[in-house]
Amino acid sequence: MIPIQGQPVLTAAAMRAAEQAVMTQGVPEAALMDRAGRAIAQAVARLAAGREILVLCGPGNNGGDGYLAAARLREQGQAVRVAALAEPRSEGCRRAAELWGGAVASLDDVEPAPVLVDALFGTGLSRGLEPVAEQSLARLTEAAWLRIAVDMPSGIATDTGRLLGEVPRFDVTLALGAVKPSHLLQPAAGRMGEVRLLDIGVPSSGAVRVMAAPALPSPDANSHKYSRGMVAVVAGSMSGASELAAMAAARAGAGYVLLLASDGTSGPVKPHAIVRRDFSPDALADDRIGAVAIGPGLGRDDDARRRLGAALGSGRPLVIDGDALRLVETEALAAHIGPKILTPHGGEFTHLFGDMTTDKLTATLDAAQRSNAIVVHKGADTVIAAPDGRAILCPEASPWLSTAGTGDVLAGAVAAMLAAGLEPLAAAEAGVWLHAEAARACGKAFIADDLADALSAVRG
Repeated sequence: MIPIQGQPVLTAAAMRAAEQAVMTQGVPEAALMDRAGRAIAQAVARLAAGREILVLCGPGNNGGDGYLAAARLREQGQAVRVAALAEPRSEGCRRAAELWGGAVASLDDVEPAPVLVDALFGTGLSRGLEPVAEQSLARLTEAAWLRIAVDMPSGIATDTGRLLGEVPRFDVTLALGAVKPSHLLQPAAGRMGEVRLLDIGVPSSGAVRVMAAPALPSPDANSHKYSRGMVAVVAGSMSGASELAAMAAARAGAGYVLLLASDGTSGPVKPHAIVRRDFSPDALADDRIGAVAIGPGLGRDDDARRRLGAALGSGRPLVIDGDALRLVETEALAAHIGPKILTPHGGEFTHLFGDMTTDKLTATLDAAQRSNAIVVHKGADTVIAAPDGRAILCPEASPWLSTAGTGDVLAGAVAAMLAAGLEPLAAAEAGVWLHAEAARACGKAFIADDLADALSAVRG
């Protein structure tokens, strides 16, 4: 079983094409199914730890994988039973059922087992299970100690994250050959449990992949505050949000953080390491600025519009968040010359780009192209997309991030990575990764201030 971090993500059609490419090179379909069956059996045996196993088989090739896995488990001396939804319909499934050769119970009356393996349907499903099958699957998963899905829990659309009916929650999902979009897109991702990849000898590649731990920029003996990256945070009417973004930029590793606010010179405000000055368009003319973060606490009045216009006109690399996403227009973004990263949550995304009529991955890729920007579409299933078609799907982060100010912290962390010289897509990924790691380090019931502070500990 292979961790999915950094692995390519393939749609159902792309996976079929990859399998077809292998078969045209002389590997028969039966050999691919045998590889899948062996890999599934090995993984299930390890996870089951000697407990009895019930394998549910569908009528297609996913069911065939289940029959073959059951046969291999029996060869290993495992206690295993098989139940089927229907008679095999594909040639591969018929062959696999013959190789199993043992008793096959009916899905609707089979007795539960401590370990359940769902091999009813995998990728390419377009409609939900029939009510009786759906109820049987629910009954058996509820009674199981460990629930394992083969490739995809039955009842999920492969590419969109959509549930096609009532889908139980599984503990482990064994992705065959490649990660699929629904392994990471909600609400489907919430049914997967731990997703692990099984190698079945089908090479995969593509423009979309799973987020991985980044190579973070680190100082050396020749570094100084400006070479580490200077971040300017443009403040507005809500000073707390911009303070959080500035703190996060500093904690994420920026060498110099400049907070530009109307009252930037008043009062002994901590931390003293953040430089505070009054905002003016001229303040953004400093060539040492590696990234400008604008939006956290900006407000939506005329003064906010002027500040946003100055930032867009500065030519500096931009991280645009919060209120700025409510004020900016896609035409202005596309016209801006220079790197830019947008970090909208769902409501801000809809305001800027309109209602999503497709899945989140497709919609975010379209938004990146329209705005000529990296788009970090935040949420439980954050998607990062670039105008050139590259995209990164992020595993579910801590649900405790659902508190005020955490988006401001993300904007600051991303700005620090951009100012440090990372390519914009890499900067966005690094910022999101740091944000998620900091949340894990904080545990439960943290506040955004805690999250910003925790960036130093996970910075590495």
